Amino acid sequence: MFEQLENRLSEALRKVKGLSQLTDANMADALREVRQALLEADVSLDVVKTFIEKVKAESKGAAVLKSLSPGQQIIKIVYDELVNLLGGQKAGITMAPKGPTVILMAGLQGSGKTTSTAKLALHLQKEGYRPLLVSADVYRPAAREQLTVLGNQLAIPVCHPADTNDPLAICRKALAAMKGENANVLLVDTAGRLQVDEDLMVELEKIKKEINPAEILFVADAMMGRQAADIAHTFHQRVGITGVVLTKLDGDARGGAALSIKSVAGAPVKFCGVGEKPEQFEVFHPDRMASRILGMGDVLSLIEKAQEAADEEEAKKLERKMSAGDFDLNDFLKQLAMVKKMGPIDQLMGMIPGVKIPKGASLDNGELGRIEAIINSMTKEERRNYTIINGSRKERIAEGSGTEINDVNRLLKQFAQMKKVMKNFKKGGGMFNMPAGPGMFGR
Repeated sequence: MFEQLENRLSEALRKVKGLSQLTDANMADALREVRQALLEADVSLDVVKTFIEKVKAESKGAAVLKSLSPGQQIIKIVYDELVNLLGGQKAGITMAPKGPTVILMAGLQGSGKTTSTAKLALHLQKEGYRPLLVSADVYRPAAREQLTVLGNQLAIPVCHPADTNDPLAICRKALAAMKGENANVLLVDTAGRLQVDEDLMVELEKIKKEINPAEILFVADAMMGRQAADIAHTFHQRVGITGVVLTKLDGDARGGAALSIKSVAGAPVKFCGVGEKPEQFEVFHPDRMASRILGMGDVLSLIEKAQEAADEEEAKKLERKMSAGDFDLNDFLKQLAMVKKMGPIDQLMGMIPGVKIPKGASLDNGELGRIEAIINSMTKEERRNYTIINGSRKERIAEGSGTEINDVNRLLKQFAQMKKVMKNFKKGGGMFNMPAGPGMFGR
């Protein structure tokens, strides 16, 4: 995520980090590189100009903190302005003050709108709301069927009136069905439409008037860069969008859409999709995103993922075993299962400050699958006491797991290193407070 931008900004700011004195010359050099980094990230030109001017003004007028060097102060200013550019603070869903809440989803075809509608419903369900889904897309083949399938997979009810192809009638029937479904939030998935398609834009305006939504969320493909911001602006002019859902953010190495949308479209990014799975859908935190862009990691999100994934009772058992030095490969297998629930390994590593994944490193959940296969090919006795695994046993384990003997050796060596860490494991540290890195799961 934002890899190119992170690398370019890190290089630009590295030059000012150690400066003991700021001059017009070295500030101009640094800001020139920051400007180039943002333009290469496909950030809107007007947004870049405003950003640079603000940083320049703050740099000249800012009182240098006693604990920071001038160079570090500049980095703080850049961070603060990035947070402002990304929206300032997280913007949650606005619920209707009275009665049910209606959320209207709009955007271009192919932006991931239907999937995002289902993901948002799951997110709201976890927050304690009772969502109902409905598709007002009568143009795309199987659009309504797709939403029904997603709803069934997530155990979220879907309203699908079969007696009409009128989007307005569908919305009316869905509103009427909310009471019967005991729902308090209705999510309306609309047809994908181009901003220049006048007929479909008028239809969207009519749907808005019909259902009076508390939220109108524009679903944008992050890979489109600043073009996504320009299109969001057009939608905002027509229907007044209240927020943006950025999809495919995990594949966006530049960041132009995320950095441009708030300024260009006038609506904040509220959620982002970071993978294909239903749970890979997150609240957008401008401060955390700015921290990641500047290579500072995102520890808060990492902790939240760990808390969501961990079974509290199981975690306590593992912690007691770690403290007692009684941690075996069966326990390691349980810990791997918890880590896999947290999401793709490369995304997790990107949240750790200072950790860079080497190019060409194999760092994915498939690697965890290979480790699981190796451990599952061991006998109960071997899992309890890995030191009895000799050459012939390694050959049998490798053959049974579909791996190489080198893979088995690597796992055993890594586990032995982990056992050493256990001797210094502190109870208050928690099970996720252990050293981790490419060497733990990579080849």
